[in-house]
Amino acid sequence: MSSAKPTAAFVLSLLAGILIALRGGLMSMMSSLIGRYQGGYGYGSMMNGYNGYGYNGYGSFGGMMNGYGFYGMMRGIGIGFGFIGIIGVVIGIIVSVGAIMLYRHSNQHMTWGILIIIFSVLSLFGGMMNGLGVGLFLGIVGGVLAIIWKPPT
Repeated sequence: MSSAKPTAAFVLSLLAGILIALRGGLMSMMSSLIGRYQGGYGYGSMMNGYNGYGYNGYGSFGGMMNGYGFYGMMRGIGIGFGFIGIIGVVIGIIVSVGAIMLYRHSNQHMTWGILIIIFSVLSLFGGMMNGLGVGLFLGIVGGVLAIIWKPPT
């Protein structure tokens, strides 16, 4: 006997979307710390460089890691992580919306299950394994449960 709604698929997919979005948001927030200047006032070190008269990072002398001016070896990594994190948030929102639409329009369970699986797999690129793959795993299991769910007769 099957239930009137694909509840297990909904719960797992919604949880996957939330985890993917949280991981992407965390990555985006942490990106500002990765590429940030650490020197403060005065002379810095080989890694941080010299920030001159302020803590703004622009027009300052950088070290090996922070570079000279805006971009350095580590500065570009922070911007890249921020972009990847934003992609992770968007993918997590899409998986969550797919789970909600699966529950509301359970007659279209195949479409929403496929969408949940596709975007859960894409979360590899948007969240860098989104918490060691927990969101990916839950999304795939939820999507498969949505696809194999049989509506009551």
